[in-house]
Amino acid sequence: MRAFALLTICLVALTSSGQVSAATELKVGDPAADFTLQASNGKTYRVSDFRNKQAIVLAWFPKAYTRGCTLECKSLAEHGDMIKRYDVTYFMISVDPLDENKGFAEQQHADFPLLSDPTKKTADAYGVLGATGTANRWTFYIGKDGKIQAIDKNVRPATSAEDMAATLHELGISTRGQSAVWSVLAVELL
Repeated sequence: MRAFALLTICLVALTSSGQVSAATELKVGDPAADFTLQASNGKTYRVSDFRNKQAIVLAWFPKAYTRGCTLECKSLAEHGDMIKRYDVTYFMISVDPLDENKGFAEQQHADFPLLSDPTKKTADAYGVLGATGTANRWTFYIGKDGKIQAIDKNVRPATSAEDMAATLHELGISTRGQSAVWSVLAVELL
């Protein structure tokens, strides 16, 4: 009993000192947490850069160069044309250092940016930080309005591109040609 009481006191002390945190998990309908993160392509991205312009997809992954993450990156690199049909920008994102993600992106011939969150602040804000200090493999679909439209917590790495395209279709994200057609129609109606 005494050991249990001591353990409880230690856990309370750790929690109140900020050493252990329980991040609030974002839900569908919540505003996406903004961030400023560097990418494998040398650019810096923010969620707010896309607000009222384009939907975005954030595919969190645990660790560069690991089996599942390699399969996921390969799927997105080889079948990205399925995703690029939609008016969306997509990223893979991890807590790996930028240099690791750059090398991983090059190795997998990724033609999309891999974002790095080495401070883990963004992972914490999205509620994806796992007990091992890596991100859970979850994908967030964010609408033009900056709100989360869907969260996939059952990502299948080998079919990630196909599954992402299917979700974009289900969410009614416009295709790139569709956006242009609507713009032309709007101009013609005026």
